[in-house]
Amino acid sequence: MRAFLRIIALPAFLLGSLCVVIAAQLSISKQANGEAALSMPATAGSFYRIESTEDFVQWTPMMTLQSGATLQHTDSAAPYFTKRFYRTTELSGTGHLTGDHFQTSAGEVIIHPVNHASFVMSWNGKMIYSDPVGATTLYSGFPKADLIVVTHAHTDHYSNTTLAAVANTGARIIAPQAVYNSMTAALKAITTIMLTGQSLPANNTPPQTAIGINIAGVPAYNSNHPLGTCNAYVLTIGDKRIFISGDTGDSPEMRALPNIDVAFVCMNIPFTMNVSTAASVVRAFRPKIVFPYHHRNQDGTFADLVALKQQVGTDLGIEVRVRTWY
Repeated sequence: MRAFLRIIALPAFLLGSLCVVIAAQLSISKQANGEAALSMPATAGSFYRIESTEDFVQWTPMMTLQSGATLQHTDSAAPYFTKRFYRTTELSGTGHLTGDHFQTSAGEVIIHPVNHASFVMSWNGKMIYSDPVGATTLYSGFPKADLIVVTHAHTDHYSNTTLAAVANTGARIIAPQAVYNSMTAALKAITTIMLTGQSLPANNTPPQTAIGINIAGVPAYNSNHPLGTCNAYVLTIGDKRIFISGDTGDSPEMRALPNIDVAFVCMNIPFTMNVSTAASVVRAFRPKIVFPYHHRNQDGTFADLVALKQQVGTDLGIEVRVRTWY
């Protein structure tokens, strides 16, 4: 691995008191919303890791990227720091999982969007898949899944063919009853049904533990998704809680979610929430980081994620991370 360091003290009018450690030839510019846009010439096809620190003592991985001719990244956390330092490392070899790095007390999680509502996470040598659908070639570059959560039976979230292709030996699937009912016998054998939104709390499946992760169900519903047919999930990894919304509307259960560190929040018209509703819900339960996903509308357009950032704002300390889903 090759690490490149150079210190540049930026004028106060650019980034407040923000100082930056950067790779050689890395440029940085402040965006109108206070985010920091990083860019540098790079070796096309090479993998780079971007790390940050506040004190030069504890460096924290932020992102692993595979570069084109230019390495580019926007740090949406920058507005929340009075000081922020960066460094980049060119990684040797191939097959690095690209995506956001997220630190927990039980080890690092890397989050990689796949498409629409599908994403993968790596943790301690294990792979977690959420709603894997589509061509199996979408997943050919990843290790197979040790844990899979399926939110509901709509075809943009659930596919028997894809599930069978991505499941590792000994994999475990968590899914609602409606998904289980449509599964092959082989998939049913490795699936645990999680019930949410039933009339009596005693009927709900208790939280499950798989590969050292606690999985709890949260009701997900609206006029397009009847109560009890769709699950949202909270995954607890070490000291951190990750919320996956699946398809849902504005619900009191989501608004009341406590202590969420990372949230994947759906928004598309007419099936889930519009941007204003999603922003209102996010401001209610206040995740530390939110990934807007599932944001392609029925007419093929996409939700306005710039408007989402503006409406979520920065006053509550919520970081909105826009990533490539399509």
